[in-house]
Order: sequence, then structure tokens, then C-alpha cells
Amino acid sequence: MNVTHDPFSIRKIFRISIATALALLSCSPINNAFACATCGCSLSTDAATGYSASTGWRVSADYSFINQDQLRTGTGTISPAQVATINDAGGNQEVEHQTINRYLTLGLSYSPSADWNYRLLAPFIGRSHTTYGAASNPLTPDQLSGASVDSLGDIKFIISYQGVLPTHNLGFQLGVKLPTGDYGGPNASGTGTVGRNPVSFGPGGNAGGQLLDTSLQAGTGSTDLIVGTYFYQPVSQNFDAFVNGQFQAAVMEKLDQVGADYRPGNLATVSVGLRYEANPGIVPQLQVNITRKSAELGALADTADTAGTVAYLSPGISANVMANTQMYAFVQLPLYSHLDGYQLFPHYTATVGISHAF
Repeated sequence: MNVTHDPFSIRKIFRISIATALALLSCSPINNAFACATCGCSLSTDAATGYSASTGWRVSADYSFINQDQLRTGTGTISPAQVATINDAGGNQEVEHQTINRYLTLGLSYSPSADWNYRLLAPFIGRSHTTYGAASNPLTPDQLSGASVDSLGDIKFIISYQGVLPTHNLGFQLGVKLPTGDYGGPNASGTGTVGRNPVSFGPGGNAGGQLLDTSLQAGTGSTDLIVGTYFYQPVSQNFDAFVNGQFQAAVMEKLDQVGADYRPGNLATVSVGLRYEANPGIVPQLQVNITRKSAELGALADTADTAGTVAYLSPGISANVMANTQMYAFVQLPLYSHLDGYQLFPHYTATVGISHAF
């Protein structure tokens, strides 16, 4: 990092990070929090390789694996049988079983000067979901059905400006998420289609099982506005600190084939971290990632089960593997979750990536 002026104290960095977190989290309604609260990776991959004011082109690729295999409500876990008791009493509550997410995100960025950066992110999503549906007790394997999808997701284009300070270590972002991912509009009842290339299966692997919930599809069908900010600074001879935040909200939605609407929940993320740079070739680092997402809305939304706040502790490492090429690996360990309704949650999230500048 090309920063030469006197470092801020750790206390000042902490105050900046808390203020940023509170400001971003307050953008969402206080009583709402997630559309599929844990479907995405909240790791700050920008910070993983270190922020830079270098000019030129950069390509990147990262892969994330998220296995949502435990049911949670509020701040605690709950068994599928406990959720099924709602249906025993005449309710209509989905009893989810598992969601496995695999994300491959390709990035291309260009910095014509130290002040500006233009970045394009294209995610490819593989996701499978199994559920007992609105089954009652006793739950048995033959009640399971599910669906999966492998598709291009919603592409993001983000412009960053970091010319406010002469050290270029304070940046602001403005971007857009485009509705390029497969989106067909079905909800948990299984109406509609998953997209152009759905794969659905019922008990025993037969076709005709439930289709993916709207919030689990590769795309959301919406155009979203993205705003963000980041700040990084040395805090001692060997440690660099950073804080960043981003807020994303849908500004335009499209109706499905029968005119039903869906609006994904607003998403706010904040990350704070330290990088140990005594050896520039191998950099251990630690992030804390906080995500808050408001409930999804519309006729196709599962509003009751799609809001929450989650926090992860994310240890990781980056390494220079050759000239201008860095690789990194992180694991995200849950610190806290507060989820509305009954949602699937992972025991961990794993991410590996590579970045090359030229």
C-alpha cells in the first residue's frame, strides 16, 4: 500500500468503522433484516488482495462454497421436527432441509488513473435446494423434494473514485446490478419456471419436484443501485487496517409471466479488518463481516422467512504466487445471526481466489 503519512491510531480506525457500520445499517428498516439472509458471501475480496492506487487492468476470479445445512430462528437453532409442529397444528410453514451454493465470480477492472477504477463482476451460480415442504411430523426422507439451477447470475458494474485525499486511501463507489441472471418468478408453491435451464427433482430423483423459491434463483429480476465507501490505513509498522461498507437496493423490478411482482430486500454490508504485512509475499489477515438485509416484498416473496442480520469472523491469507499475481483463501465462521422466521444457515463459508494485474 503506497501510504506514507503518519498512521491513524487503532482507536481512531475503530471509531471510523463503528460510525460507518451504524450509518449503513440504519439505511434498512429497523424491524426488517434478509431475503435469503445467508445465500451470499459477505467477504470483502477487495481488501483480501489489498486496496491499490495502481493504474492499468486487473482480472480476478473467486470461488465460494456455502452449505446451508442447519435451521435457525432468531439467534438460535431449531430442528426440522420443531418447525413441522406448526403444520401439525394446521399451519402452512415450509420445513427446509438444505441449500448448497457454489459461486464463481469473474472480475475485470480498469484504472485509467490513481483516482478512478471501473469494475465489472459476473457471477456464475450453482445452487441446489431440498425441502420437506409444508410437511407435518413425523418427517421422513420420502417427503423430500428439491430443485437446482446452474446459471449466470446478475452482473454488477461499479465505479470507484479515490481522489479525495492525496494518499488515495479513501474511496467512494457507485454501481448498478443488472437483471442478467435466470429469473422465472416462482415462489415456494412451485408455480412458474426456474428460468431457461431449470433442473428440478422430486422424491427418488424424479422430475416434478418443487421449483426454486424466488429468492434462491440465479437472478432477482431487478435492477439495483449500489453505493459504497472504503478507507484503509497503516496502524503500525506491520499492520494495515481497513473498513468498507456497501448498500444495495432495487430501483426497478419486473413482473413474472402471470404479472406477479417480487422485490429483493435491501442489502447492507460492512467489513472491518487487519492485514499483517511484515512479509509482503505472504499476508495473514482477519476480517469481521456484518450483513443486514431487509425482507423481500411482493406477491412472490417469502416475506416472513427472509430477513435477518449475520456477522462472520473471517481469517484468511493472501500470497504473491508470481509477478503481479496474488492468490487468497478465507473461511468465514459465524459469530452471530438474528433471522426472521425459519431459515437455513451455514456452519462456515469458504472462499478462494486469484487476481492478476497487467
